This record gives sequence, C-alpha cells and structure tokens, in this order.
Amino acid sequence: MDRMLPHQWPSTTNQPVSVSQEFIGLSDITGFFRRYIGTIIACLGAALLVGWFYNSTTDPVFTASAQILIEPKLPQHLQEGGEVNLSLDTAQVESQIAVMQSEKIAAMVIDQLKLVADPNFNRPPTPILPERFRKIKTLLVDAFGAQKMARFTELWEYFGLGSPEPTASLTDYQKFRRTMLIFRNGLDIRRVGVSYAIDISFTSVDPEGAANIANATADSFVREQIETKADAAKEGGAWLEKRLQQLRAEMNAAMAKAQEFRSRHDYSVGNEVKKEDGNSMDGVNAVPTLEELEVTAETYQKMYESFLQAYTNSVSQQSYPVADARVITAATAPLYPSAPRPKLMLAFAAIAGIILGIGVAFVRQTLDWTIRSPRHIRDNLGIECVGELPLTNKRRESGYVDEVKRHPYSRYSQSLRRARTEISLAETNHQVKFLGLTAVSDDSPKSSVVSNLATLYAMSGLKTLVIDADVRRSATTMRLLGRSVAYDKQCQDPSRLNIVRAPGRPFDMLPSSVVDGRNLLAPRNMEAFLQELTAFDLADFELAAYEVIIVDLPTLASGADELVVGSVLDGVVIVAEWGKTHAETLRELVRTLQASRTHVLGVLLANARAMTSKHRKA
Repeated sequence: MDRMLPHQWPSTTNQPVSVSQEFIGLSDITGFFRRYIGTIIACLGAALLVGWFYNSTTDPVFTASAQILIEPKLPQHLQEGGEVNLSLDTAQVESQIAVMQSEKIAAMVIDQLKLVADPNFNRPPTPILPERFRKIKTLLVDAFGAQKMARFTELWEYFGLGSPEPTASLTDYQKFRRTMLIFRNGLDIRRVGVSYAIDISFTSVDPEGAANIANATADSFVREQIETKADAAKEGGAWLEKRLQQLRAEMNAAMAKAQEFRSRHDYSVGNEVKKEDGNSMDGVNAVPTLEELEVTAETYQKMYESFLQAYTNSVSQQSYPVADARVITAATAPLYPSAPRPKLMLAFAAIAGIILGIGVAFVRQTLDWTIRSPRHIRDNLGIECVGELPLTNKRRESGYVDEVKRHPYSRYSQSLRRARTEISLAETNHQVKFLGLTAVSDDSPKSSVVSNLATLYAMSGLKTLVIDADVRRSATTMRLLGRSVAYDKQCQDPSRLNIVRAPGRPFDMLPSSVVDGRNLLAPRNMEAFLQELTAFDLADFELAAYEVIIVDLPTLASGADELVVGSVLDGVVIVAEWGKTHAETLRELVRTLQASRTHVLGVLLANARAMTSKHRKA
C-alpha cells in the first residue's frame, strides 16, 4: 500500500497558477445567450408591454404646417460680399423666428381663436400616469366585460385610479398662462434649409384646430409686422410734422431777413458800431451780408423740402403699410396622426428591450461569482474540469442515481462516460483505483454522481465498491440501501465488515454506518481498511477482486478535518454545481485538499445548463 501514500504528490497550495490566455470565441457568445436567454426575453417582453401601454393610452395628435417667406431687404453695397450676406441673412431670419415664438404672437392667436375657453385645446396631449391607467381599465372592461372585471375594478378604485379627481377652479390669469404654455409647447418653428422660408407647425389632438392655429400664427406674424411698421411710420410722421413746423419758422425768418436787406439797398442790416472812445467807424463783417442771408434762407428751404418729402412718405406708409413676409403655403388639416406611431414605437421598444436585456445579463454575469464553465474553473482555480453533466429529464433528484442504467445513451450518460475517461487519463503516477468524490455543500448532487459513476465502472466489467464516508449526511446509503441501514447499530460493529450488494445495482457498497463504526475517516484507519480489503480471503465476497473503489467523501460543510482521509486515495474529484457553487468556496475546498496533500484530479461540473463544445454531445 505504499503507492497510496501522499508523499509522491507535492503540495500545490503555494504554487502560482498558470492559466493559458484565451480569447472570447463564438462558443462563449452563444453560451452567454443560452445562459441568459430568459433574462433577455423577460426584458424584451417588459419593453414591449411598456410600448403597448404607451400606444394604448396616448391620444393621437396631428401636426399641421404653414410656410411663410421672409423678403430680405439689404443695402445694395452689402449684397456684393458673400460672408456679409450670410451673416446678415441668418441674423435676420433668426430674429423673425424669435418674433414668431414670442408671447405677443401667441397672445394674438389665443385672442383671435378664443383658445382660453376651448376645453379641447386645454386638454394636455400627454396624459398623466393615473389617466393612462384609467384608459387601460376602460380597454379591459370593453374587452372582457364589466362582470369579469368587477374585482379588478374594485382593486383599481382601491389604489385611487377610478374616477378622476375634480380640478380646482382657476383664475382668469391662471387659465391664460395654462393656455399660453400649451400653445408654446405645441408650436414648432424652423427654418427650411438655408432659405428665407420658415415652417410653422402646430401639434394638437384636433386636426382642424392644428391647421387653424398654424394659419393664425402665420397671419398674426404678418399682421404684427404691418402694425409695427404702421406704428413706426405714425411716430415718425408725428416727429417729422413737428420738425417741419420748426424748419418752416426758421426758413421764413431767414427769407424775411434777406428780403429786408434787399429793401434797404444796404450792405448790412443794423446800426453802425462805434468805438468806446466816441469815434465812429464803418460797418464791420460781423453783420451778415446779403449773400450769407440768401445762402441761409436757401439751406433752410432745402431742409424743409427734404423733411416735407419724408413726411409725405411716412403718411403714405401709414395708409399703405407693406410687410416683409408673406404666406406661401397655408396649413390644411392632416389626414393621419403624427404621433404615436405604433409600429415604430414597438420596434423601438423591442430594440431597447434587447439592449436592456443584454445589459442586465452582462451585469448579472459580472456580479455572478458562481462556477458556470470549465474556463471559469481554470481561470479561478488553476485546475482542469474533467467533465460537464447536463440536467436530466427527471424532476426528482432520486431519479438521478440510476440514470446511466435507465438511459444509457442520454446526454447525461454520455457526458459521464467522457468524465470517466478524463479521470482515467489524469496525470498520476499509476492507475486511479481508489477514487474519492467530494463537494462544497451538503445539497450538491454528489451522491447521484457516485452512484452513476460506480454503475459505469461496473457495467464496463470492473469490480466496483462504493464506500459512503459521508457519515453525517449518509445520502448515498439512504438512497441506495434505505434509511434503516444508514443508522443500523449492528453495522457499526467493528468486528463485522458488512459489505452489501446495492439492490438493483451492479456494484457493492459499504454503508456509512460501517464507516462510522470503524472510524474510517481517520487516514490510518482508512489505509488499514484498504489493506485489509486487499488481503481478504477470496472466498468471502471476492473482495480482493475489486478493481475500482469509489469513496463518497464528506463535504467542506462537514469540516476540513474529515477531508484529510482523501490523502490516502489515488485522487479526488470535486463535484461542483453549475450556477450554485461559489468560486471562492470552491477555491477554499481546493486549498483544504491540497493542504492535506490530497491529489485533486479536477472538478466535475454537474447540472450544467450551458455546456461547452468540448463536453457537449456531438
């Protein structure tokens, strides 16, 4: 039995783990989608439900558009420079758009169409959430009937989603501001490309009302321009009239002085200037001459004529004001709603749901530290995965113990056969005859794997013995031999071997009660017991002919001390459960086994829902 001692395998607890670098392949991507297809479908369904809820509870709205053209008026000397033209044109058009979006134009339209008193206009196009639920309730009642939806209606009323609450009375100012807000939210004014055309669009639940408001906005803008020009011309005319009166008076005074000068036939108008000492002197140049008086009178006359011409133009503009904008396309009532678009909304919801589902699945995978693939085992533990066992069609766990016998060609049986081959090809110095199986927790499918693996060895012609060393749980003994055998006091007699044939199975078994009675969890006792089996008389049970002995070892949850017995075996395989065994707990189990100088052959991944191509049946 020297070959069973653990000194031939060095401890790998402190050895660095060398993990081969792998890239994400197509199998990893398909495995990701197979693993989280439920999450993705759930997010897709939720997104489609939200899209249906939005389409069903949103009132259709209509958009009507009118177009006006701004007539640019730039000085002739500025039209030669392209950059100046672009800058001035853009500023002019943007200024006109700002005027159209002003509250002045909005107030003119509201007053013209009397929108404050229009209940259809003042209804919000986007209903609040309780109103949406009330619409859903109405749809369900219409579809299934009031009697079938009676309890549902009571529940609806309980959460306050029944009849809408009465709105508080508003003042005239509040009504006007509400109407103003709705108007400005529904109005959309945009420039058409780089042209001088401006598109005026309005969205409303009433198609006729939308067209009327768009046309009224365009007309109000043109009317506002005309009124602004008329007011400016009126103010300018008043100022010009006042200025004309002043110029007329000054012109008449200048002409009167010139006329007086001519009538006196003198070179100056006024008395002679005398010196202070009493000496008289001739007329001086300080007194204006006839030529100066005539020039002054002529200047005042030209100024008067110029202002008179301006005043005439101003009066003409007051009588015939012309706007710099004109309507080129009048709005008409649209035939189809602009929103919502059910097909587009559902398509958007589907895309958003798939993206959300992939994102949630990625987050779940990032936060999931459970073992889900052989690559995960290699990356986190540095040991190999000897196989992956898929789920069977059995719903009850007790049906797993004879899966390979009842369904020898199932995916589970084929996968376990490949795992047995991997175990036999493990890197050991000799053939694996004494094999141990352990797990992290007591609720792992370890006992099922032990039973099916022993059945495979026995069906291949090898004399097989199963030792249930998990004395605290005794799952293998209870499921194969019954609860009475697991706790039989007579089996705990150390003088009796009590190896029995598992009913309906092709292998023999040593119950957990015998292991407990003979204290076989102690490495020395287990080693002596295996030597005893080897040296036993061939006439009794033919024990010496056992070619494979499988030991159902305790789990990590039973304590690290009970796992020391694995050091006398040829190797130990860890049974991990797909999606349930935590990577850190599995790492702790590997360290515990390696610390006791137990040779870990690898990990057998059970209940795998997404198998890799290496272990998947062809």
